[in-house]
Formats: sequence, C-alpha cells, structure tokens
Amino acid sequence: MSAPHKADSENLQSLAFDARLPTPFPRLPPLALYIHIPWCVRKCPYCDFNSHAPDGALPETDYVRALLRDLDADLAYVAGRPVTSIFFGGGTPSLFSPEAIAGILRGVEQRVALAPDAEITLEANPGTVDESRFAGFAAAGVNRLSIGVQSFADKHLAALGRIHSGDEAQRAVAAARAAGFDNFNLDLMHGLPGQTVAEAEDDLRRAIALAPTHMSWYQLTVEPNTEFFKRPPNLPVDELLADIQDAGEHLLAAAGYRQYEVSAYARPGREARHNRNYWEFGDFLGIGAGAHGKVTTADGIYRYWKTRMPGAYLKAERPLAGTCSLGADELPLEFMMNALRLIDGVDAGLFAARTGLPRAQIAPALATLVERGLLQARDDRLVATALGMRFLNDLLQVF
Repeated sequence: MSAPHKADSENLQSLAFDARLPTPFPRLPPLALYIHIPWCVRKCPYCDFNSHAPDGALPETDYVRALLRDLDADLAYVAGRPVTSIFFGGGTPSLFSPEAIAGILRGVEQRVALAPDAEITLEANPGTVDESRFAGFAAAGVNRLSIGVQSFADKHLAALGRIHSGDEAQRAVAAARAAGFDNFNLDLMHGLPGQTVAEAEDDLRRAIALAPTHMSWYQLTVEPNTEFFKRPPNLPVDELLADIQDAGEHLLAAAGYRQYEVSAYARPGREARHNRNYWEFGDFLGIGAGAHGKVTTADGIYRYWKTRMPGAYLKAERPLAGTCSLGADELPLEFMMNALRLIDGVDAGLFAARTGLPRAQIAPALATLVERGLLQARDDRLVATALGMRFLNDLLQVF
C-alpha cells in the first residue's frame, strides 16, 4: 500500500468531486455504508476492534450529530449511486437506543438515496437487548440483525469475557423473532480455550436449532494489543482445530447452510449483501470513530480512515485521519485478498471492472497458481481450489 498521507478537508473534497467526472471504469462499483458505534459494556480480552467502555452515560445525541456531519463531508463520493446496504458495527451498536438509531437512519435517508431493498444490519449483544428494544430497532428501519453469541457454553463465555450466558443468547434470539426479525446472523467462535470437538459441535447444534438465516463461524485468533496477546490462553492444538473445522462444516452442510465464504454460511438467498460487497471489491463509505472507507474516483481507488478515539471524534469538525491511494502494483493483491475468500470466487471480468487494470497484468500469477493447484483453471471465473482455500495466505503471496 502506498505510504498514507494526512488529508485535510479541501484535499478530500477534491478527491471526492472527481468521482462525478468520467472515470476509466465502465461503471462505478456498488456503494455501501458502514457506521461505527465504538462503545461496549466492557472490552473483551480477544477484541482488537475500536471499542471502548463508556465513561458515564453514552453521548448519543452528540454522536448522532457527529455521524451526520461526518457523512456530509463524504457525500461527494456517492457520485449518484444509491446505498445498497448499511451496517452498524462496533463496539456494541445495540447499546444505542432505538430512537438514536432511527435518528441516524433518518439523517442518512435525507442525504443519500437508499436502494429499495437496502439491507440494514445492526450488531447486537445478547446482554443488551430485549423484545421491546428489538421492536424499536425494527421500527427504526433495521431489517437484519447480527447477534454476537460466540458460544452457548457458559464456561467458554466466561473465558471470552462475554457479559451474557448461553441461556440469555437463546432468549435474545427468541426476542428478535418475536419483534419481527426473520433475517439474522449468529456470530459463533470455535477453537476456544480448552474447547473440545464435542463442545464445538454442541455450540453449532444449539445455534442450528435457533434457525438463523446466516452464521458466521470462525476460529478465535489472538491479535496484538489484546489481553489474550499479553496473557495467551491455552488454545487447542492445530490437529484439534482441524478436527473441529471438519466436524463443524459437516454439521452446517447437513443443516442446509451453504458455505459461501471462508467463515460465512447461509440459507439459500440469505448471504450477507453488505459483506459480499467488501469481498467483491465494492465501494463503501465509513463514518464513525475509527471507521474506514474505500472509494473509486477518476484519480483512482482510495482508502481513508477516520479519527479513532471517540472523544476526539466528537470534537472534530472534520474527523478524517488520513487517506492512501492504491497503486497499480497493489490493486491485484487488494482485489484478490477479498475475492478469493468467496468459495465460488468471482466472475473473471470483475477484476478489470473493479481495478481498472487489464487481466493480462495478472495472467502470469494466475498461470503459476493453476500450475501449483491453488487456483482452478477457468476462463470465466477466478476461484481458489480446496487446496488454495486451505493455504489462502500462500496463494495471495503470489500477488
């Protein structure tokens, strides 16, 4: 990635307005919106997201104003495109009141065109919601939930620092259904401290019994700048992790959940559209403390990020922290590290459409990967083989 540079409001505006000019792209990519709510009840020991325990009452009113002020400064990037999906991430967005979420969505709709079938997802912690709160989110316009269960076993939840129990997680799902949500994801981890294959399978069986439309099932990893990094827990060995992965994939497939991405499984037609836009190298605006965005302009493709600390974000008139442009030598990796996470890959023509580069530029790398058995030999799609998915990082190093 090119060396990042600080960008002031005037520079960002010049980049943004270029999005309205003719570009080297036949058409601009779809556009999504990510909204970051940075507060949570307490920081989990594995979490490396930009999340903070509040010091007193949540500054809802001020933060809603700051979010819409932030969005105003990003509007030139829209370039006439409708927003196809919105995702409230965190932190714990469900800590915000339904009235605050409604205020944010009203403000968004006053500023951008929403696609008629826009997917609007809100992350929820089972320890912070009930039926009336879910009903309020639905009335505000949220039409999809992502419920952070992580495990149904109380001993594993305690080890992860979660504030809810397994029974509370089940009650949260029941409350979401009673409030009218028929489209929701369950977040579930495996490879937890001391976890056995049988325990991982039990978590999945309990999740499947709740009939979510989507499941994110992924291995716990220890990230820098977390409590687990400072004091590593006793995690399962690689052989046990492989057994858990195999057993879990069989359970999910047997229950009708198709794996369509490295850690995403869905009922037919219920894939996460917002996340799929990331994987297909679409554009997205990012507002909120520490939020990131990616936009395509006449000048090229840019990533940008916002002021990280909530207090500084609230005070900033323009909370842009920096931007960087993606060079022609970086775009193949940027594209592939997203697209090849998809089990079915992407249409081969998407590379040129989303990067503005000819496919000939990556032809030697593709030929090498096919020869090594990491990429399928197909002219119409870019798809990793089963071996390539297993060694995805090695595959990506070719780019």
